[in-house]
Amino acid sequence: MLTDGMKMAQLTLKNIKKSFGDTPVLHDISLDVHDGEFVSLVGQSGCGKSTLLRIIAGLEHPDSGDVLIDGQSMLEAAPKDRNIAMVFQDYALYPHMSVGENMAMPLVMARLPLYARLPMMRSITPAGRGAQPEIRADVEKVAKQLRIEHLLDRKPAQLSGDQRQRVALGRALVRDPQVFLMDEPLSNLDAKLRVQVRAEITELHASSGLTFVYVTHDQVEAMTMSSRVALLQTGHLLQVGTPNDLFADPANLDVAQFIGSPEINITPGESCDGKVTIGATTLPIALPTSGPVQVGIRPETISVSDAPGLGALNSAAPTQRLAFNKRLIEDLGPEVLIHGTFAHAPDSIIRIRAQKSDAYSSNGVLAKSNSLEVTVNPNQLLFFGADGQRMRPTTVAQKRVETA
Repeated sequence: MLTDGMKMAQLTLKNIKKSFGDTPVLHDISLDVHDGEFVSLVGQSGCGKSTLLRIIAGLEHPDSGDVLIDGQSMLEAAPKDRNIAMVFQDYALYPHMSVGENMAMPLVMARLPLYARLPMMRSITPAGRGAQPEIRADVEKVAKQLRIEHLLDRKPAQLSGDQRQRVALGRALVRDPQVFLMDEPLSNLDAKLRVQVRAEITELHASSGLTFVYVTHDQVEAMTMSSRVALLQTGHLLQVGTPNDLFADPANLDVAQFIGSPEINITPGESCDGKVTIGATTLPIALPTSGPVQVGIRPETISVSDAPGLGALNSAAPTQRLAFNKRLIEDLGPEVLIHGTFAHAPDSIIRIRAQKSDAYSSNGVLAKSNSLEVTVNPNQLLFFGADGQRMRPTTVAQKRVETA
């Protein structure tokens, strides 16, 4: 725990709707965030995730719906009375104050009367002198947890980007909030620092036990940091679940295409007479309805069967062969990313993400041949109807099968 008596909280959003003028931004959003949970709101820019965060904080008011903390409605509570801390994208540090003074400011505003808040008055008024040692101790405790205790006398201009972000985190945490909100806090950092600070925020959540709500457009941040992920699109909440739920069991095509890197491959198929076909290949899969289907294939689940040195599917697993025309190879070091098309759908780009082994050669079959044979495990395929909704097989492959 960062501070003694730090509180956890159950956050509940009930049927939140919000429009700006004639433009609807949030459509009937309901979400439960449990005590001590780390939930990420993820989606493309403009999907409504930051607006939802501002509604939780009290900076925006919903058109309808309710925000509850531990069962108590917060709609009529001012932001300062919600015991919620928020970290913004741009840090919002006072440039003329030291790190210690920036972190102490929430405590100064909360614990000192108006007349004692000015810097000079804090040292000469009884209220200011009495509160200063306790405020300083609280600031130093949080600064030590964030490993910035040696920076307390510096000004923000003397800090690096990740140090400023830690100061912003510390200024929020020192308030001992019930709920901790973060609005794309890593977007101003370079790639290496994002990885570092991402890990530190995850550790901070584990040590503090606070309820975190984190907004990001970066699926990697959401997937690596969160207990659960809430995916928004154009103001609609598409799916809420663990990172693995959204990756392995997406509710619809939009979720499947957003989660995963590279993006999931989509190729046309047909469901008829209890079988699914992809081009000339018949899968040992039955779907509940007949007609055109969209088949989702994760890039890492495709194996290049005739290229030595690339990771192959388990030989005991059911496999199905597909003809593949290679267009481009990207060598990523421990793996290769192969771009091409299936023979039955030459207009749809397919990406294969394959792990290398010691037998791999950059001058081998993969480099020399444009026509490859790849295999997929039918049990790892995802099926979607023409409307993008998930279709679940009524039967699955149970053993290794060959191309029909």
